[in-house]
Amino acid sequence: MGDRIKLLFVCTGNSARSQMAEGFARHLGQGRIEAHSAGMEPSRLNPFAVAAMREKGIDISGQQSKAFDEDLARRMDVVVTVCGNADERCPVLPPEVQKLHWPLEDPSVAKGTDAEILATFRKSRDEIETRILELTRHLGSIED
Repeated sequence: MGDRIKLLFVCTGNSARSQMAEGFARHLGQGRIEAHSAGMEPSRLNPFAVAAMREKGIDISGQQSKAFDEDLARRMDVVVTVCGNADERCPVLPPEVQKLHWPLEDPSVAKGTDAEILATFRKSRDEIETRILELTRHLGSIED
């Protein structure tokens, strides 16, 4: 498969989880993955998500919150919903589009000091990184 694998990560706000997933997929895919993210109700990129990713050497500060686009979703190889709301609202996709659901907790509801909130984002970031590594390995084995 010479083509890049097209991934779309969807959550409600496209502010944190799906943005971090997009950043990891782009970084870990090393040019083999075309990563996108979108939200059912796009808001803005969460600064804690940017800070947590920066600790991993990944800059997502240029990414924007974008609305879910059904046409884009239909062109993807894999669509990953990262929250129940997006999973419920995701339209039925063509059979050739693989749909995955990752029930990730929303770090942006965290309360407390900046340090406590950042700790919640780090936990979310690390879980997302693990899942992206597993996914890229799985997709890599399909390619070979």
